[in-house]
Amino acid sequence: MSFDMGSRLGAGAIIFALTLFIGCQAKEESESSAANTSAESEPATLGSMDEQYAWVGDLGDRDALPGKPLYIEHCAGCHEAQVYKAPHTTWLELMSPQVLYRSVTEGIMQSQAAHLSNEDKQHIVEYITQMRLGDPNAAPDVAWCEGQANEFSSLDESQLTGWGHDTRRYVSSEAAGFDRSQIDDLELKWSFGFPASTRARSQPTIAMGSVFVGSQDGTVYAFDLETGCVRWTYAARAEVRTGITLGKRGPDGIATAYFGDIIANLYAVDANTGELVWQTSPDEHHSATLTGTPAYAAGNLYVPVSSLEVVTAANPEYACCTFRGHVMAVNGNDGSVIWDTYAIPNPPASVGTTSVGTDMLGPSGAPVWTSPTIDVDKNLLIFGTGENYSSPADANSDAVIAVALDTGERLWSRQTFPGDAWNVACMMADNPNCPEEDGPDYDQASSPLLVDVGDGKTVVVAGQKDGRVFALDWETGQNKLWEIRLGRGSIQGGVHFGMAADGTTVYVPINDMNDTRNGEWLDPKTARPGVSAVNAATGEVLWSHLQENVCGEGRPFCDPGVSAAITATDGAVIAGHLDGIIRIYDRDSGEIIWSYNTTTPVTGTNGVVAQGGGMSGSGPALGAGHMVINSGYGLYNHEPGNALLVFAPKGTGSVSAR
Repeated sequence: MSFDMGSRLGAGAIIFALTLFIGCQAKEESESSAANTSAESEPATLGSMDEQYAWVGDLGDRDALPGKPLYIEHCAGCHEAQVYKAPHTTWLELMSPQVLYRSVTEGIMQSQAAHLSNEDKQHIVEYITQMRLGDPNAAPDVAWCEGQANEFSSLDESQLTGWGHDTRRYVSSEAAGFDRSQIDDLELKWSFGFPASTRARSQPTIAMGSVFVGSQDGTVYAFDLETGCVRWTYAARAEVRTGITLGKRGPDGIATAYFGDIIANLYAVDANTGELVWQTSPDEHHSATLTGTPAYAAGNLYVPVSSLEVVTAANPEYACCTFRGHVMAVNGNDGSVIWDTYAIPNPPASVGTTSVGTDMLGPSGAPVWTSPTIDVDKNLLIFGTGENYSSPADANSDAVIAVALDTGERLWSRQTFPGDAWNVACMMADNPNCPEEDGPDYDQASSPLLVDVGDGKTVVVAGQKDGRVFALDWETGQNKLWEIRLGRGSIQGGVHFGMAADGTTVYVPINDMNDTRNGEWLDPKTARPGVSAVNAATGEVLWSHLQENVCGEGRPFCDPGVSAAITATDGAVIAGHLDGIIRIYDRDSGEIIWSYNTTTPVTGTNGVVAQGGGMSGSGPALGAGHMVINSGYGLYNHEPGNALLVFAPKGTGSVSAR
């Protein structure tokens, strides 16, 4: 399970998800981080960010809200009863009140809620989200593009990089539009403050003279890359955490944006107009989610499917567990399914009852919450899995799995950490839904990398949440060519969201956050947060940069580790840290050659103050002379933020200085 909520919630953070409402926590975190700063920046103040967070979690005693009896009478019967197609309440709590209200007034829940008054619907939405609804019809406040700024260039597929196209996350200087000599001159060009948001998770995509990115309230934006004005928006049904994958659709090669939301809807949207082409759901399980970016190749999408059932299992009355992670091949033209391959081949079966009489089912889990790795020439797709949710722990959890790209047939599987069954119940004393294995929740967290190491040889390089990195033979997966340990590991990694590779050099981010597991804090002295460079052919460590803690007093949710994916370019590697600082490292020495503190507030093109925080999930995007990054992740003991930040070398029309 990842701390991205996609496949799982992490240990210390899980307590937040179960006992707190995320908005309240985010507000507390933002106030804490506002009063203190990193040693690497001028003091930051929240300013109008207070107003951005003021709407969150301020409704008083939840049990006294008028929406509670309405929810119990009209909603709980489906959303808390393991009903397929009905997202569990745990998911609903993460949605914005506007999005949830739209779903019961004009969306998928319209018929079920038709007998309720608008006031009753509002009360239910505010009870679930613990947020005031405000104007349910309010559109995002943005600066709309006019004239030439509203015109897209054609889609050049040769310039598409990163998740969705190449999990190595390498961007050449040519594709980036600037080289190593210009990194020192990077400055903030424009920013955007996601309205009423505490996290910015979606991986930005640069293409067609635009930046495509999702957001917490489900709005997908297409920005003009040069100015930050908005060309179009699309309102998804729920938060969009995946990256936006671009590809061409149909015989005319129409540029199309593909993405998923947290309640497992998959969308295809015309990249030039923002109009919906098709929508489908790759999994009807009540806790299914899409958090890994869909991969695109030759007109088809390859969609990783994860789940939040790991959290719902904390309820002792919940029959744990029935979800199985899988990857689905989908026709990019119409959304039809080509094949579907499960991490756990057979559906779970009854394995007994708990001490309180609740059914136990298994094996389950093994979610897929990272972007798949594809090699068309090898007819190969590779993905990693998370832990089992229930006993028995089987051979498919914490594994690297290879399937045939054209059929989904399994070619090989290599479990890299056996005996790992875990769910949130294990965070609670004597909870009968905790599997007997009790963790340690050490997923195959980042996308496996296919790296050519010379002499016609290719290896699979994989990173684990326990801090290990190793290389496997790509044809069988059974020969471990080398293995090194770069971190201590933790619930949130070790290696968490994504490594990068430039040629035979693999760059490895290490989180090693000192979070808790089963109430016991990890030893901070053993943590090794930072970035390392490794020779993919031999496993030799070329350099390691151990990042010191510069958070200072009063920032309890600040951490020096690197949870977010990193990005490599010629001569450098770029990492967004959990302390809110972007650091660019020299390729050869590992020295920091540029940094920027994203917690410094700036005014976005929409007039909303953009202020970053801890970075987790997505990483930097490079292209067309720009670097684009999201900052802020107000979940799982991370500092919140709402910032989309766009950088370019000096002299390219910056509207805000570093």
